[in-house]
Amino acid sequence: MGPKNVRFSDPIEFSSFNHDPIPSMKRLTSLLLYIFAFSISVSGQSLVQPNAKVEKLAQGMKFTEGPVWLPDEQKLIFSDIPNSMLMQWKKEGGLSKFRKSESANGNILDLDGNIISCQHGARNVIRIDKKGRATILADKFNGKRFNSPNDVAVWKDGTLWFTDPPWGLREPHEIPGHWVYKLYPKTGKVEALIKNLAMPNGIVFSPDFSRLYVADTGGSKRHPDSKYHDYPATVTCYALSDEGTIGEELFTIKEGSDGMAVDVKGNLYLTQGNVQVYDPEGKKIETIKVPQNPANVCFGGSDYKTLFITARTSLYSVKMVFPGAVSKRSVFEKSKK
Repeated sequence: MGPKNVRFSDPIEFSSFNHDPIPSMKRLTSLLLYIFAFSISVSGQSLVQPNAKVEKLAQGMKFTEGPVWLPDEQKLIFSDIPNSMLMQWKKEGGLSKFRKSESANGNILDLDGNIISCQHGARNVIRIDKKGRATILADKFNGKRFNSPNDVAVWKDGTLWFTDPPWGLREPHEIPGHWVYKLYPKTGKVEALIKNLAMPNGIVFSPDFSRLYVADTGGSKRHPDSKYHDYPATVTCYALSDEGTIGEELFTIKEGSDGMAVDVKGNLYLTQGNVQVYDPEGKKIETIKVPQNPANVCFGGSDYKTLFITARTSLYSVKMVFPGAVSKRSVFEKSKK
């Protein structure tokens, strides 16, 4: 899911961030493993801030997913899928219910700061505006209902790119595959972009929108085409043109992921067992251990250096060295202070 932020307005030079120094690996490994963010860094330098802990912020849910940071309200929204509830967390006030959903999974903000939500139960993609009004943006492709939209990313022109595996599907398939789509929210037009994945899941753009990352959790007997039953779990990096046309496959990471995020350096954060961090060329550079298996991640906080982690029944966070990719100028300017 990402960049999990808001308005793609004026171009931003990400290199102007002032970053904190990165500690040595020797210092990190001296920390208590069950309390602190134990990170294994290939480069010997961690992306986790010195002495930072993976902290549990909330618990007691059934299966957490789809975190998205609302900068204007300084709060996190995320899904509790089996309970059909969108939850909210604030530093002051903690956890509370935000609103009912129809088994929502992935969430993101569109260019206007509205929440875009992929709903398993309703098999649709909806927009929730700032007054709380929900609008169905799409629920069909060529007259056939989606499987169960899973995760969504916002392209710089405002189009919504989303994955559609069958994890929430309770009826027979109407569409003969599990595809990646582009949705034009102003018109409702839907295009199928990628059709050759088994179980597409997490989706995110690089900070400069030159690359698209799509996670595939691997083969499943639930796919209507038997040739996809034994596909390996992967994350594929696709080249993108300035107009958003998908080009060649640049590389493939040989492990899958649920939700994903990127930081301003283009590092890719996967959720596979723990939080697995890859550099922009597809090389694993760090593992951030989490007490429960994570399902999704996003950046937030006043400086966008907090990595929020939805993991099974709980919500966690950890402070990072680099902020998440931010495209709204008002957020970017605030994060430099």
